[in-house]
Amino acid sequence: MKWLTGIITVGTFTILYVLEKKRPLRRSVEDHEVNAVRNLAIASVTGLALTIVENPLTKLLTNFVEERNVGLVKIGKLPKWIETSLAVILMDYTLYLWHVLTHKNPQLWRFHKIHHADLDLTASTAIRFHFIEMLLSVPWRAAQILVIGVSPQTLKIWQTLLFVNIFFHHSNVCLPEELERKLQKLIVTPRLHGIHHSVIQDETDSNWSSGLTVWDRLHKTFRDDVPQDKINIGIPEFDEVGDVTLRKMLTEPI
Repeated sequence: MKWLTGIITVGTFTILYVLEKKRPLRRSVEDHEVNAVRNLAIASVTGLALTIVENPLTKLLTNFVEERNVGLVKIGKLPKWIETSLAVILMDYTLYLWHVLTHKNPQLWRFHKIHHADLDLTASTAIRFHFIEMLLSVPWRAAQILVIGVSPQTLKIWQTLLFVNIFFHHSNVCLPEELERKLQKLIVTPRLHGIHHSVIQDETDSNWSSGLTVWDRLHKTFRDDVPQDKINIGIPEFDEVGDVTLRKMLTEPI
């Protein structure tokens, strides 16, 4: 299962990375390769931190859930496929709630803003998260697993779907508008997430979903009314290329 997840996620990123250069949705501020290398460097530090801290904990907790049958989706003794589907949907919804918290709580925003500081929104932005933000999310992930009742296999399925989704909607790929409108009825698309990464606060405070768009529609935070050529990507305090160097992005919030 791990090798399949790797193939799917790396394959998705590679395809989108190539398409961004061939069919860009928005005009780039930085060189595509320079931007990607910086984002992947930030992601590498974060990946190491999660490998040390989160991965052992989630393995322990998902095994505990499986052995003890704890969690909401375990209560009704549902068929496995229904249980897994419900758990994945609930993981998606609770990630929406966490995302809102990272914007509304000043201490969490202090680190989450590094994700939004990217001057271009690309597939590599999807994994550009400060390592401290990801470490702060570990207790939330632990609660998700225990309360929902996430098994090891379900966690892997959710993580794979999550990576595919975030690579897709962070990408700077221009899809036919009619196709995007159809996709937006179900999942987050590049045009929708571009609005969320706008420097304008009223636009940033929308489209928080990471997978299904139903959560934004439910909470009335869904927006699809901003043309992409009117969007400036980033945050006001980091508006120049010199403001978003690798060193600054790693050390500025600390």
